[in-house]
Amino acid sequence: MKFQLFILLSALGTVTGQLDKLAKEAGLLYFGTAVDNPSLNNQNYLRIARDPAEFGSLTPANGQKWSNTQPSQGRFTYGSGDAIANIARQTGQQLRCHTLVWYNQLPGWVSSVYNRDQMQQIITAHIQNVAGHYKGRCYAWDVVNEAVEDDGRYRNNPMYRAMGVDYITHSFKVAQQTDPAARLYYNDFNIERCCNAKINATIAMIRTVKAAGAPVHGIGMQGHSRVGMSPSKREMKETMARFSELVDEVAFTEVDIRHTKLPIGAAERKQQGRDYMEVVGACLEMPKCVGITVWDFTDQYSWIPQQYPGEGEACLWDRNYNQKPAYQSIVALLQSAASAGLRTSATPAPVAAVMTVDEWAATVTAAA
Repeated sequence: MKFQLFILLSALGTVTGQLDKLAKEAGLLYFGTAVDNPSLNNQNYLRIARDPAEFGSLTPANGQKWSNTQPSQGRFTYGSGDAIANIARQTGQQLRCHTLVWYNQLPGWVSSVYNRDQMQQIITAHIQNVAGHYKGRCYAWDVVNEAVEDDGRYRNNPMYRAMGVDYITHSFKVAQQTDPAARLYYNDFNIERCCNAKINATIAMIRTVKAAGAPVHGIGMQGHSRVGMSPSKREMKETMARFSELVDEVAFTEVDIRHTKLPIGAAERKQQGRDYMEVVGACLEMPKCVGITVWDFTDQYSWIPQQYPGEGEACLWDRNYNQKPAYQSIVALLQSAASAGLRTSATPAPVAAVMTVDEWAATVTAAA
C-alpha cells in the first residue's frame, strides 16, 4: 500500500478534473463547492466550477438566503440563486441548496415580528415559495442554519423569540411538505470536534424536533477551521458516530481551513494539506458521511479575509488558480481509497482497510 501510494504521488504533478470523480470512485456521493455570484463573470473561475469531474455538487453561497430571496415581505426574487442553479442544470451537477431559515442576512422586516402566529405564517410563506421555486432541483436543503450558540443555548434570534424551538420543527415540516424529495439538513459550525456543549445541544435539539414529527434527514458540519488547530479525524468520527444515531446522513458542508498569519511558507502549506486530509479521511471512514463541500475553491473569492482581517489563503486553489499542496493531498488520499475499492456506495460500509490519514502522512514523510 505504501509503495502504491508513493507511485501515485510521483505521477501526480498538477492534476485537474479529479475531486468529484475520485470521491465517487472512493464511495462518496459527491465532492462539491460553494459558488457566489460575483465570480460568475470570471471565465477562469467558471472553467473549474463548471467541471463536473472536479465538483459534482454546487451550493449557492448567498443567492438563496432570505435577504436575497424575500428582501421585502411578499416580494420574492430568485435571480441570484437561479444563476447558480442554472449552471448545475446545464452541466449535470448536483444542486445543494442553502439556506431557508437563518438568523443572519435576515431582512429587517422579519426581525420586527414578535407574534408567534405571524412568525409561523411568515416562515411558512417563505419556505413554500423558495423551496417551491426550486422543487425537484435540490438534492438537499439546509433548512435551518446555526440555531445553537457555542455554549449550547438556543440562539436568541427573531424566530426563536417568537416561537421558541417550535420554529425549527415547523420549518422542517413545511420544507418536507413543499419538496418531499429533498434531503433536509440542520447545518452549523463548531460541531465537528467531539464533544462540546454545542454538539450535545444539537443532538438534544434534533431529538426534540424529530419527536415532534418533523423530518431531519441530515446534519451538516460546516468545517470552517484554522491550520494546525483543526479537529482531528478521530474527533470528527466520534461526532459523526453520535449524529449517525439520529439521522440518515451527515456531510461536511462549508469546508475551508485558513492560515491565521500571513504570509506563509512550505511548512504551513504542508500542514494545511494534513488538516484537509483529516476531514476527507474522517468522511471516508464513516458509513453515513455522503460528501464534502468546500466554501469556494479559490482564495480570490474566499470570505475569510473580510471576516478575519490578516488571515486567509483557506482554499484549495490560490488567487491565481494554482492548485495548492492541500489539493494534491486530497487527490492522493481519494486515489488510495478508490484503489482499495472497499467503499462502493453513497452510504457504504466503513473503509477501515484504506490507508488512514496517519499512515498516509507517515508515507509522505518517509518518501521525502
